[in-house]
Amino acid sequence: MPEAPRSMRPTPGLPGPVKGFGVTFATMFKKPETESYPEEKVPTATRYHGRHQLNRYADGLEKCIGCELCAWACPADAIYVEGADNTETERYSPGERYGRVYQINYLRCIGCGLCIEACPTRALTMTNEYEMADDNRADLIYEKTDLLASLAEGMDAPPHAMADGATDEDYYRGAVTTRREADR
Repeated sequence: MPEAPRSMRPTPGLPGPVKGFGVTFATMFKKPETESYPEEKVPTATRYHGRHQLNRYADGLEKCIGCELCAWACPADAIYVEGADNTETERYSPGERYGRVYQINYLRCIGCGLCIEACPTRALTMTNEYEMADDNRADLIYEKTDLLASLAEGMDAPPHAMADGATDEDYYRGAVTTRREADR
């Protein structure tokens, strides 16, 4: 009969329960290795997939064109987009359409990033923000106002017209600067 592996052989000496208590007493007085999470926040990796963000162009117009490709690419069906047409009096994005309704359900989102890859205008990106816990399920469905990037210096809140002389292709190529610089 073949010999049992060394890990399966009974160890001579102390009985099993006494050895177990020895392990317990040895670790009982060690300093615990825990993190003080709420007080000390550890920075995330640069490529961490956290909360989504809808980006803007340099003059404040939204990059989202309401194409709904992000919603189609989402395997968890966590994104709902409803597009609408821009008008000359109310322009939210440089193209023909914009995302009138944009919702991400973080109860469903698995953080895979497929929506980011599907976006043709780089309107949707992911931030490093990871604190999204809540005690109310309805608060974990983020609306467009929650997802839109805040206005930076020199940006005007939409709706407003495109920069003078600029076309939607200028926006997509990154040739449009802030609205105030374009007006000078």
